[in-house]
Amino acid sequence: MNDSHRLPDARMIAPTRPSGWSGAPAAAPGARPSGDMDPDEPVVRPFMITSGRTTPVVDGLRIEALVRATPAALSAPLRFELERVARLCQRPHSIAEIGAALRVPIGVARVLVSDLVSAGHVSVGRTDELSTAALERIRDLVRNL
Repeated sequence: MNDSHRLPDARMIAPTRPSGWSGAPAAAPGARPSGDMDPDEPVVRPFMITSGRTTPVVDGLRIEALVRATPAALSAPLRFELERVARLCQRPHSIAEIGAALRVPIGVARVLVSDLVSAGHVSVGRTDELSTAALERIRDLVRNL
């Protein structure tokens, strides 16, 4: 077994460090870090949000399905992201919109919504399958872009 220490993987380190850290270059005032990250927003890996789960408890959640939260969900003792979903879904939002609002992958949004569905805090509207004609029309419209 090798006792030497490994350097951390660069992919696991935030692109910028607070200016108070030793050795970190101070960022220019008003400058944004590379990428789409907000320096004031904490970085949480998606697997931490779902406790490592990748499969939703509720099957069949489609990304276009509309999610509506119950009014009681606002007073429920929910943890961080689940509370944000409950607040967001006081008006109907699709799972894709929830993922975009939380800035998480669709799979994470599905797991969060399925947790809320199983707890009875949200309901998911049933989505019908798209017909072949509708899919072809969408394909043609996208090609015209």
